[in-house]
Amino acid sequence: MFGRRRIRVRTAVAICALVAALAAPAAQAVPDAGALGAAWTATQDGPPRYPGVHIDWDVPITMSDGTVLKANVYRPADAAGPVREPLPVIVNLMPYTKLLSNLADSALSVPVLGDALMGFLRGFDLSGLGLGGLTDITRALPAGLARTFTVDRKLIRSGYVQVVVDVRGTGFSQGDWQVFGEREQRDGAEVVDWAARQPFSDGSVGMSGVSYSAINQLQTAERHPAGLKALFPVVPGNDLLRDIAATGGGLGVGFLPPWLAGVDGLKLIPDVRSLLTGTFDTRWLADRLADPLTFVDYLVAALTIPSVDAIPDSLRALIRDDSAIRTSWLGHPERITVPTFISGGWHDLFAYDQTAIYRAIPLPTSEKKIVMGDTYHISEGSGFGAPGAPPRLDVLQRAWFDRWLKGIHNGIDSYDPVTMFQQGGGWTGSPSFPRPGMDYRRLYFDPAPSGTVAVSAHDGTLASTPGAAARLTVAPGLATVCSRDAATGTAGALGAMDLCGKDSRVAEVSALTFTSAPAAAATQISGPIAVHLETVLDATDGYWAATLNDVAPDGRSTVWTSGQLQASLRAVDAAKATRSPNGDYTDPYPILTLDSRQPIVPGETTTVDLGLAPTDGILQPGHRLRLDIYALNFPRGLPLRPLLNESGLRPQHLALDPARPSWVNLPLSGTTP
Repeated sequence: MFGRRRIRVRTAVAICALVAALAAPAAQAVPDAGALGAAWTATQDGPPRYPGVHIDWDVPITMSDGTVLKANVYRPADAAGPVREPLPVIVNLMPYTKLLSNLADSALSVPVLGDALMGFLRGFDLSGLGLGGLTDITRALPAGLARTFTVDRKLIRSGYVQVVVDVRGTGFSQGDWQVFGEREQRDGAEVVDWAARQPFSDGSVGMSGVSYSAINQLQTAERHPAGLKALFPVVPGNDLLRDIAATGGGLGVGFLPPWLAGVDGLKLIPDVRSLLTGTFDTRWLADRLADPLTFVDYLVAALTIPSVDAIPDSLRALIRDDSAIRTSWLGHPERITVPTFISGGWHDLFAYDQTAIYRAIPLPTSEKKIVMGDTYHISEGSGFGAPGAPPRLDVLQRAWFDRWLKGIHNGIDSYDPVTMFQQGGGWTGSPSFPRPGMDYRRLYFDPAPSGTVAVSAHDGTLASTPGAAARLTVAPGLATVCSRDAATGTAGALGAMDLCGKDSRVAEVSALTFTSAPAAAATQISGPIAVHLETVLDATDGYWAATLNDVAPDGRSTVWTSGQLQASLRAVDAAKATRSPNGDYTDPYPILTLDSRQPIVPGETTTVDLGLAPTDGILQPGHRLRLDIYALNFPRGLPLRPLLNESGLRPQHLALDPARPSWVNLPLSGTTP
C-alpha cells in the first residue's frame, strides 16, 4: 500500500513540476534547465508504464544485397508478455557486438546490484590521489553514459522498443566490416525502414548510441529514411580521417591500433547459442575467415613502408581526396533534416567536428541542440545531473525522444541551443557557437622570456606586437606521452592521471612556450583558432603541433585545445578554410593528400598554418594564455613511416622576424592579455 502511495506521490510531483516549468518563460538561463530539467529527471526516474522488458534474440534483418544482420529487440512487457501496442522504435547500430551490450545491460539490471554500483560510482573520488581524471571517467557511467551506450530499460518500460544491431561484419552479423563504408551506410537506412514496418512499431524511429553508433546516426540521417524522426548522438564525428585516422596527416597510434584490435577480436566471437541449438550460421564463419583483421594491413603499411613511392595502392586510396573510402568518411550534416541533440566534449577524439556538425544542420534551434563538456571520449557526461550541470544523458535522451517521437510538449525544444562547459569557469548556456561578440585578434610570438616556465625548449612571450628577430629550436621528444593531447588520443585513458591530463608542465619540457602577461579582467575565448608559423627545417619534412593553455597563478598549465600538421601536407583547401575579417585563417583546412604534398626545402623559411580544434573558455584575472609549440605529438599523431623517414626526427626551427611574424589568431571578448 505504501509503495503504491509513493508512486502516486512521485507521479504527482513530476506532473506538477512539468506544469510549472512549461508555465515559465521559454528561454532557459541555466544549463540544468531549472524546473524543466527537474521535470525531465522526474519523468525518467518515475514509475514505469510497463513492468518488464521482453527480448527477442538475434532477429535476422536481411539487407538489399542479401547480407543478414542480427538484432536484439527489446520490448516493454507485462504479465502477459510483450505488449502488442505499436510503439516508437529506437535503433542502435554498433560494431562492438550486441553481446557485449547485453552483458553490460544485464549487469546494470540485476536488482539492487545495478543501483548499488551506480551509487558507488557517483561517490567514487580519487582526486586527492592525483587521479581526478579516473574519477571523471567512472562518474560518466551513472551520468547516463552507460545506458546510452547499451540499452535504456527505463526508456523501454516507458513505452519504446529498442533495437540493437550488429553492423555488417561485426558481432553475429554476416558480411565484411566496412568501417563506415558506403554499403554500411545504406544498411543504416535499410534497418530504419525495417524498424518502421514492424508490427511492434508505430512508424516513428529514433536513433541513439555512443561514438561509432553516434556517427552512423548522422550517416543514416543523411539518407533520409522515411521513418526516421530524431537523433541523439553522443560523441559523434564527421570528418573521420582528420579526427583519428590521420590527424594533421599523422596516424592516431594512441587510438587506432587498440581500437582495431578490439573490434576485430570481438567480431570473431561466435554465437554460442546457435552452436548449441544446431542453427549456426556458416555464412558468418565464411565471412570472418575471409576478413579476420579488417584494416590492419593499412595500419601495418602506414607504419612500415619506407618511402612514398613504395606506398601500395590500397593505402593510397585512404589518402586520396576522391577515393570511395575517403568520401564515405566525410559526413554531410547539412543534409540532416530531423531533430538532433548532440553531446560532445572539448577533449573528445572528435572535438574538431562536434560544434561544426551542430552549425551545419539546417534546422531551427528548437530542433537542434548541443552540449559540450570538459570531457574525453570515455568520460562523456561526467558530472551531468549535478546542480548547475546539464541533466543526465539518459534524461536528455528521454526528453528528446518524448518530444519528437511521441509529440509530448515537455519544453526540451526551449533548452539552450548551445550548452557549454566554459573552460576556466563552469557550465553556461549560449544562443550560438561561437559565442556572440567574439573579435579575432593576433597575439605574436616574441622570443623575450616571460619568466613563467621552469623548464622548456625556450621560454618566450605572447605579445600584442611582434618581438625581436630570433631563431628558436625545438627537437622532437616523447614528453607528450604525458599530456592532454595523449589523453585525447587514447580516448581519455591517459587522462586518468591528473599529472598528464590536467597539467602540461611535464610535456612542456619538449616545447617552445610563449606566455602572455596576466589578464587584468576576465577574457572569453570562443571559436576555432589558427596558428601561423614561419618555420625552417633541416630536412625535407617535419611535424608541428600546438596547444593553447590557461596558466594559473600557481603555474599549472591546462590545455584548452590543440592541433597538429605534417609540414609537407600544409596545402590549404581554400574552399573549406575559414578566415577572420582581416584575412587571417581561423581554420586553415589542409587537403591532407599525398598528391597535394609540398616538400620542404631545407634551410628555407616556410609558412605553416595549422588549426586548433574549436574551444570555449574564460581566462580569469591573473591567469595567462600560453601557446606551446612541439616538433612531435606522440601518441596523438605519428607521421606515416615514409614522411617520418624524410624528417629524420631532426630539430625544427621557428624563424621569428618582426617583418615576417608568427602569431596565433584568437576569438576574444574582453581585454587582450
